[in-house]
Amino acid sequence: MAVLVLGVGNILLSDEGIGVHVVNRLAARFHLPAGVEAVDGGTSGMDLLDAVAAAEAVVIVDCADLGAPPGTVREIVGEAVPAFFRTRISPHQIGLSDLMGAVALLGRMPPRMALVAVQPASLALALELSPAGERAAGEALAVLIARLAAWGAAPLQRALAAA
Repeated sequence: MAVLVLGVGNILLSDEGIGVHVVNRLAARFHLPAGVEAVDGGTSGMDLLDAVAAAEAVVIVDCADLGAPPGTVREIVGEAVPAFFRTRISPHQIGLSDLMGAVALLGRMPPRMALVAVQPASLALALELSPAGERAAGEALAVLIARLAAWGAAPLQRALAAA
């Protein structure tokens, strides 16, 4: 199964970049099984069309206005994912909304989809996550790994380097 793990967001704006941070942590800390690709999608939007259209399963990790306390992590699964991007718009989610629309028009919507969404605490100009964002990144990574495992694509944790 071709699985795309897509981290999106702007890493220059603190928690706005949480999706990229989480996917980079996944790639650094875990061996991904064959067929699973982790992609730093940044704010690419339509540039990701071919990758999403070719996937059998997609997990997107992103910050989102969930109307919840900062650092809240929610998983959205299935047909609710494209619907989420039609109703929740942030500056880079406009690109994701367009991307999902284009994939649907091509008739290439992946049969399995999930979104790991995090309520940001800060969108200030900063390369680091806020304290709430940092805590949420760990939880979001755990949710992401659980989703991959549920789809039969569990990553294996890398051995810690000797001191």
